[in-house]
Amino acid sequence: MAQIDPKAGLVADRNLALELVRVTEAAALAASRWIGRGDKNAADGAAVDAMRKAFDTVAISGTVVIGEGEMDEAPMLYIGERIGLGGPSVDIAVDPLEGTSITAKGGPNAIATVALAEHGCFLHAPDIYMEKIAVGPGLPEGVVDLDAPVETNLRELARAKKCEVGDLMVCTLDRDRHRDLIKACRAAGARIMLIGDGDVAGVIAVSQPEAGVDIYLGSGGAPEGVLAAAALRCIGGQMQGRLLFENEEQITRARDMGVTDPQRKYGIFDMARGEVMFAATGVTTGPMLRGVRRFAGGAVTHSIVMRSKSGTVRYVEGHHNFALKPTAFVA
Repeated sequence: MAQIDPKAGLVADRNLALELVRVTEAAALAASRWIGRGDKNAADGAAVDAMRKAFDTVAISGTVVIGEGEMDEAPMLYIGERIGLGGPSVDIAVDPLEGTSITAKGGPNAIATVALAEHGCFLHAPDIYMEKIAVGPGLPEGVVDLDAPVETNLRELARAKKCEVGDLMVCTLDRDRHRDLIKACRAAGARIMLIGDGDVAGVIAVSQPEAGVDIYLGSGGAPEGVLAAAALRCIGGQMQGRLLFENEEQITRARDMGVTDPQRKYGIFDMARGEVMFAATGVTTGPMLRGVRRFAGGAVTHSIVMRSKSGTVRYVEGHHNFALKPTAFVA
């Protein structure tokens, strides 16, 4: 169990990174029992319960500032919930199962995710939508902008990458609300990867050369936006976001959570400041992570864990023996 010096900062002890992997492994293992069974809420509930129990073994005093489930009326690690065995105070962003519908249908790229930061370093984003744009590392600062036309962003990105717009791959959620965005990308000549769910993984893909994604565009969940920003802080890349409000009630709730300017354009450091850790475990196989492979008496998991302080990215393959592992982490 990780022991952290409260005076030394969140990432003083690298062992905490492995503790986070155990947390996402627990959620992924639990969710994997529901792959292809057509019940997204059951899959989400299993992941939530397993993640909560796994956090009870981690030596932190955590507060959930980014939760999940309110929009879909699913089980959740709710905002404000206190978790952990006890220790230094940290803020936690979670999505125990990103891609509930993907899991229910047996589709690709569902993951369990968690991010940690020192207190006050995550944007307290309500469970509404966020407009997002993200690109990978190694590009000039400000090469794309949330407020610029799609064709301008694609042209400037192609120029920075020394390629044609037609070489670029845009990733976006396959939603009716993105009809004009998709039309503009195609008119500019770019290629498009439409995904059914999972925009945390979609954003992270811009930093993974093997994923073949150059830019992420479109609107998705605001909590997922913060998680994606935390990941890019560790692995490299640029991201901007803006909260999208549907009514005054949502604006009021956001103000109660500390959002002072509803129209503000957030940069990556606005969404995830300070020292950040991010971990994810694959539930179903995607470009970044392999899914859970179950067999008689056990399973194999594939995870990623990264730290903003060092920029180190580690992939972890876990081999789990269900005869020895607590049933709370595998059922």
